[in-house]
Amino acid sequence: MAVKAMHHVGITVTDLAAAVAFFEELGLELEGKMHMEGSFVDGVIGLDGSRSQIAMLRTPDDRYRIEFSEFQAPQSIDGSSHAPIHALGLRHIAFVVDDLDDTLARLRPHGAELVRNVETYQDILRTCYVRGPEGILVELSEFFS
Repeated sequence: MAVKAMHHVGITVTDLAAAVAFFEELGLELEGKMHMEGSFVDGVIGLDGSRSQIAMLRTPDDRYRIEFSEFQAPQSIDGSSHAPIHALGLRHIAFVVDDLDDTLARLRPHGAELVRNVETYQDILRTCYVRGPEGILVELSEFFS
């Protein structure tokens, strides 16, 4: 077996504090923040002279992590963060929540915008997409017991 586990997903943002605040409000836990630069980082990511701040957040069950990076150098380029769901590339992150209405209410002050509707699928779940900071598309689902 080649893969032992998934460690994290990385997302580049222009406002690290806003991204961290949004995902902490969603329920992720901050593992830590650090400054990144130097030949090691440049060699790994392929950008000479890079400088960034990163924050690593994890889910409460400690299974998944998201690394947010804010680059001071080189300047970030637009990666079409507001592209619709059918655009090629990584499009959304999905989370199971215990109370969808409460979660939406807590995320709205952090810039969450409902993409369209909260929908119910049979007697299984309620779900929706929201756009968070930087246009990050987040799927939220509440499963019925």
